[in-house]
Amino acid sequence: MALDPQRTIAELKQLRELTGDENGAQRVAFTETWFRARAWYKTLYDGLPVEIHTDEAGNLWTTLRGTSQKTLIIGGHIDSVPNGGWLDGCLNVFAGTEILRRLHAEYDGKPPITVRVVDWADEEGARFSKSLFGSSACSGNLDMNEARSLRDKDGIALPDALAACGIDFENVKASGKELENAAAYIELHIEQGPVLLDLDLPLGAVLGTFGVERHAITFHGQAAHSGSTPMNRRRDAFLAAAKMSQEIYKIADRSGEGVCTIGSCTTKPGIVTSVIEECRITLDQRHLDSTKLATMLLEAKQASEQFAKEGNVSVTWERIWQIAPRPFERELI
Repeated sequence: MALDPQRTIAELKQLRELTGDENGAQRVAFTETWFRARAWYKTLYDGLPVEIHTDEAGNLWTTLRGTSQKTLIIGGHIDSVPNGGWLDGCLNVFAGTEILRRLHAEYDGKPPITVRVVDWADEEGARFSKSLFGSSACSGNLDMNEARSLRDKDGIALPDALAACGIDFENVKASGKELENAAAYIELHIEQGPVLLDLDLPLGAVLGTFGVERHAITFHGQAAHSGSTPMNRRRDAFLAAAKMSQEIYKIADRSGEGVCTIGSCTTKPGIVTSVIEECRITLDQRHLDSTKLATMLLEAKQASEQFAKEGNVSVTWERIWQIAPRPFERELI
């Protein structure tokens, strides 16, 4: 039995119809739509001799036992950002499903090694602004104190949101036992950029994952009437933030292969008749080289302080998330 990529595409389109709308995928983790997607996904294994279970962190595992306990893990995630793409994350999982079908047919249900497909829980981090929840818990890299303090836009704490889904936050790292016999881990992922398209290549081998520095930067100025306050007397928090928008492109360019993104901007009081008193932006910086990533962060902090001084405002930084670069194993590449 050959792999059937058209079947995988058809199933991905079914998932899109089931859990999306005119704006895109709506499978934010720990929502009713996400649970519905997972329930439907499990039906794709009907008739296969697999074991399916959810671990302590909410990760969904599908296992085809082999003659050896040595395990190849195929990973991905069904959860999405709001209005997400129909292939991001779920392509990895559904490709794994097709591989299990092929191995079952080729080896009569008993491949030489054990093969598992894992759907990581809340890989996107859309609700709590922290990516890789399930995989970080499983690998032992989750900062429990940091995660315990996370709140969504409605003020709901991550542990409380998990409890509502039957997950005990204090026990999520027990999911690490799932990796006991792991020999290798692979993912098939859609490219999230235009590089392969520009090179006219159908696929590429990823060298590693970027290190990430993600911060909230808040400029503090003074509210003032938009009509009666002279321009040279204003302490406009937005002005300093606006200068950062252009500066991060220069920082990324100097780094070589790095990227910087200001993904959100909120202001107070947020009315047309007032100078901005407070402006909060979120900055995401990524690089495969840890030294260059640190330099990018330092340059961004220095720039924010310079722009704050120029505008007679102050600035504070709050780290949202940080992860070191992870070069991949050359043997797998």
